[in-house]
Amino acid sequence: MQFAQIRDLVEITPETAGPIAADFLIGTWINSNPDTTGIARMVMSEAGGKLTLQTFAIGPDDLIDWGTTNVTVVASSAASREGAGFTCVYDLGFAETRLQGMIMKGLLVLAQFQTFKDDSGRAGYFVREYYALDHGRF
Repeated sequence: MQFAQIRDLVEITPETAGPIAADFLIGTWINSNPDTTGIARMVMSEAGGKLTLQTFAIGPDDLIDWGTTNVTVVASSAASREGAGFTCVYDLGFAETRLQGMIMKGLLVLAQFQTFKDDSGRAGYFVREYYALDHGRF
């Protein structure tokens, strides 16, 4: 068995095998910063046991729909089946955006890693923002 750290050593049992629960991620997530210049809204959906994310970013005139990408859900440990976060990648042609999210105190904490592939000379960057689940009550 290969491992990178001691926490990777897990005895595989019925409790430590199977899919990771992801229902906590499903829904529409709204940026908590009304003045954001980045991602405004994300819609996490599940179909056929697969999770996908559709992302909408702030544009000059309206939101920019990045489309939908597949999501990988991760647990808090190699022995857990309770989802703790997710990761996904958007290839936008001129740029690649890696998103990593986790739930903390009811908010989705999203880390965005942006790198440019178009030889424009723009520096890659990191952004962390917070999103609330749109509960539709108001």
